[in-house]
Amino acid sequence: MRTRPTQTARPGTDPSGSGPPNPLREAWRSLLRRLRRARATLLRRGPDQVQFWFIALAIGIASGLAAMTFRLGIEALQRALYGTDDTAQLHSFATTMPWYWIVAIPCIGGLIVGLLLTRFTKTGTVHAVADVIHGAALNDGRVEIRAGLASAVASWITLSAGGSSGREGPVVHLAGVVATWISNRIDADGVTGRDLLGCAVAAAVSASFNAPIAGALFAMEVILRHIAVNAFAPIVIASAAGTVINRLVFGDVTEFTLTESGVLEFYGELPAYLILGLVSGLVAVVLMRAIFWAEDVGDAAQRATRLPAFLRPAIAGAILGGIAIWYPHIIGVGYETTSDSLTGQLLLHEAVVFAIVKTAAVAITFGGRMGGGMFSPSLMVGALTGLAFGIIATGIFPDMSGSETVYALAGMGAVAAAVLGAPISTTLIVFELTGDWQTGLAVMVAVSISTALASRLVKHSFFLTQLYRRNVHLAAGPQAYLLSMVRVASLTRDLTEKGPATEEACWHLIEQGIYIDGAATLSSAMPVFDKGGVGFLPVVTLWGDGRPPELLGALHHLDALKAYNTALAEATAEQHR
Repeated sequence: MRTRPTQTARPGTDPSGSGPPNPLREAWRSLLRRLRRARATLLRRGPDQVQFWFIALAIGIASGLAAMTFRLGIEALQRALYGTDDTAQLHSFATTMPWYWIVAIPCIGGLIVGLLLTRFTKTGTVHAVADVIHGAALNDGRVEIRAGLASAVASWITLSAGGSSGREGPVVHLAGVVATWISNRIDADGVTGRDLLGCAVAAAVSASFNAPIAGALFAMEVILRHIAVNAFAPIVIASAAGTVINRLVFGDVTEFTLTESGVLEFYGELPAYLILGLVSGLVAVVLMRAIFWAEDVGDAAQRATRLPAFLRPAIAGAILGGIAIWYPHIIGVGYETTSDSLTGQLLLHEAVVFAIVKTAAVAITFGGRMGGGMFSPSLMVGALTGLAFGIIATGIFPDMSGSETVYALAGMGAVAAAVLGAPISTTLIVFELTGDWQTGLAVMVAVSISTALASRLVKHSFFLTQLYRRNVHLAAGPQAYLLSMVRVASLTRDLTEKGPATEEACWHLIEQGIYIDGAATLSSAMPVFDKGGVGFLPVVTLWGDGRPPELLGALHHLDALKAYNTALAEATAEQHR
């Protein structure tokens, strides 16, 4: 049998016979092969690879630019709405404005926010830090992109129009949107997605507050809720990138400038800071519970009056405007008042009254679903609390007391740490915001006591309590919330004629009320196992219209335990990478 001779390519030609090779085409194909290998390595090994660091740098730059754009956008819109050139002195300028403009601006802003959230979010509420924590724990490091962008715009309008909240919540979620977009593009797994989310948040916080150390620790302490050694380097790289962007715009300056360096007069003064920590912890709890109470009252009033959802922020804005006629200090993030507290420019009664009014204004803002963050309000309330305490303490013990501004600094950190549930990153961010590292002992004492007290009275932090109110129990740790990540449907077995899980046995249990919905998770199934004392549960579809349930299969207790153990092992391995 004869065969056709094998044809060899001529020198200098393409083996396919299509002509001479194209150097550009070959270079492009080589680049694509390298990118595919890099992507595969990234997904397989994650942040312990150098390639991941370059992605972290890119995310840091993108998130830093997003945070800086958000901050500059607030200032630009505030100047346009209030007609002032110096937004840092906004509340002083507002005292010269006609009262009807002070009321109208937040009211109209609230109306726009209500229309925006009703149109682009499922719940009609602004997404912020709690949603990012939820995405990190239960959604492979992803957040909702569409709702996140709408929330950023809504918070931008809220903060610019006089809402009494902070900018860190929207900035953190905006960074989460950036990380989610990139994670979706590279099809990142859960571990890589969470690490990318940590990088984005660290950069956003650093860019927003010029606090690189605190930004990195905030991402791990609050968002990821653990410190993974191998993820530390890329998160720090992203945080540094965000800080560079901030300093290119604003220079190497701190958010607050203290008139004098704070020092402790004597170590015997430390017990006063222990007491300040207790007071600050109680103030933080009052602030948080006031917000939750306002949300509940707002929900009840909306149901009772059948008020359209889009009008709720407008009514809250009108109330805030009415308060701002007499107390313009509540407008926006309140950095002017915070600075006045840290420099001792307020009297005792002013500090007390402003703290009470600010707490009420923050509760109204959140209860009215206007949006914003909690960090800046807690800084302001904390500084006012510390200043009031310091004025009293130095008045009673003048011979053994330092400056009341040191108490203001410690109170600022103590209340903020208790609200955020982040004593480490909050302590550092206070130092980076002020540039005062000399009073570290006083701040640490107050922060530790306030956080310990507040964590006993709420679910560890404001954000985790928010999630708890949504029936998401992250405060108990992964051993509790991992059950909600495993769907019953994924573990359901088909019914067989042999073995205990026969169709007849399943219907017998259903008649006794022992079954589980196929759309449920193991968090619902495990209590049924414990209560029923059975080795399997019938899995059904509940129609809810009077029709009997449809039997789908059976969930075996052993399968549920194996899935839970696997998820717990993976979570533990991630935290110790």
